[in-house]
Amino acid sequence: RCHRCPHLPTWPYKKCEKPCMLSEYTDQYHLYPITLPRGSFKPKEAYKMAQISMEGISTTKGDYIAHEVLPQKRKPPEKHVKSDESMDLTSTYKQDYNSYPQVSQVPSCLPRATRCVPSAKMDTNTTYKGDYVLWNEPKTEMIRPNNRFCPSEEKFDHKTIVQDDYLYRGPVATQSCKPLNLVQKNKVPFENTTNYRVNYVPHPLKKRYIHKYEKYKVNEIPFDGLTTHKISYKGLAGQPAKLAKPYQTKRLHDLPFSSTTEFQEKYQAWPRPLVFTKKPDVYLPSLEKMDLHTTTQIHYKHPNGKPAKICRSLPQLKKSTEPFNSSSIMKEDYKPWLCKRLKPITHAPELTFPAKPMDCLTTFQAHYVPHPLTVMKNYKPGWSGPNQHTLLDAKTTYGTSYTPKRIVRCLASYKDPPGYVFEGTDADGHSLYLPASKSECLQSGH
Repeated sequence: RCHRCPHLPTWPYKKCEKPCMLSEYTDQYHLYPITLPRGSFKPKEAYKMAQISMEGISTTKGDYIAHEVLPQKRKPPEKHVKSDESMDLTSTYKQDYNSYPQVSQVPSCLPRATRCVPSAKMDTNTTYKGDYVLWNEPKTEMIRPNNRFCPSEEKFDHKTIVQDDYLYRGPVATQSCKPLNLVQKNKVPFENTTNYRVNYVPHPLKKRYIHKYEKYKVNEIPFDGLTTHKISYKGLAGQPAKLAKPYQTKRLHDLPFSSTTEFQEKYQAWPRPLVFTKKPDVYLPSLEKMDLHTTTQIHYKHPNGKPAKICRSLPQLKKSTEPFNSSSIMKEDYKPWLCKRLKPITHAPELTFPAKPMDCLTTFQAHYVPHPLTVMKNYKPGWSGPNQHTLLDAKTTYGTSYTPKRIVRCLASYKDPPGYVFEGTDADGHSLYLPASKSECLQSGH
C-alpha cells in the first residue's frame, strides 16, 4: 500500500522516460491549479532619441579660430666691449657724514667687588655620615627552627602500608545466593500465536475515496447588483442636498476662450540684437630693429672716478712694556683646595673558602645510594575456576526457545498475488487488484 511504483508505463500506454511518482501521499493530497502572476502595467522607460541631427560645432570652435604659429626668431647676444673709463666709487654717505676727532673711553662707575676667602680647610663629612653611625652590636640569631633533613641509617625495605597492614589470609568459600533454574526444557516448538493475532482479525480494506470536482454551472438568475450595505443601510426620506456653488450668469457672447494671458500681453520678449564679433587683426611683424637699451644704461653712466677713501680713523694701539696679568676674579676667589681622596669603606670577608677542590656531588647523589633489588613474593591467589581446556557450550535461551520463522514474501513481487482478484489497469499502466472476499461480496450483491 505504501510502496511507490519504480517501473515505467507499459507499451500500449504513454511512453515517457520519467518514472511514475504515484504514491499514497499524491493520491490523498492533490495539487491545486497553479495561477500565473498578473503582468505589470508599468510603462517601459525607453530612451527616445532626437530625430534632429546634432551640430558638432561649439562656441569655442566658432569664435576662436586657429592661426598658424611661426617659430620665434632669437637675436644673437652682443659681445661685451670693455670700456677704458674708471669708476667713481664715492657715495652720499662719505660726502655728508664727516669724521670726528677721537673720543676717549668713559671709565666704569661700578665699584670693585671685594670678597674675603676663608683660610680654614673645608670639612667634607656629610650630615648623613655624622649622624648615622654603625652600632657595635652582635649579629642576631635566626628565629626559624632548624628543620634539616636527617636520613635514617636503616635500609629501605620497599614495602607499602597496604602490604604491611592488609595481609592475605587465603581464599574464602562464599555461598551463592543465585536461585536454581527449575525451568524444564520442552521439546515442543514455540507457538507464535499472540492475543493481537487472535482478537484482531484483518478486515477487508475499503475502496479509497476519490474526490471529484464538480463542473461549473452558470446561474440562470440574473445578477441584481445588490450588496449587504445597500440592502441593510437604506437611505432615509429627506430633501435633496442644495448646491453651495454661487449662481453664475451666462455669458451673452459665445466667443471662444482666449489662450493668451496678461503676462504674455504685457511682458513681451525684447528683440535680441545680433552678437558683434570682431575679426582679429592680421599680425604684421615690424621692419625696424628693437633698441635694447634701458633708462638706467642711458642716464646713469659711470664717468672717470676714483675709489672711495675710508673715513673712519684707524685705532692707535699703545705697546706696553709690562708683562700681561693673566689673573681674574674667578682665579682669585675660587682656588683649588688641597683635599685627599678617601678610600672606600670595605668590610672584612666573613666567608672562608676551603683549600680542597669541590666534589660537585648533590645531596641526592650523596644520600640516596642505589641498593640491590629485592625479589618480592607474589601473593596473588590461585585460579579456582574451570579449566581452560573445556569447550564452551554454544546453546543460549534465544537459540532454544525462539524457533526460526518463515520469511513472508511481499505481495507486490507476485505476478498474480494470492488472495486478490485482478480488476483492471489504469491510464498509467498500473494493475489494480481487489481482495477475494470483497470481490465475492460485490458479485453476490449484483
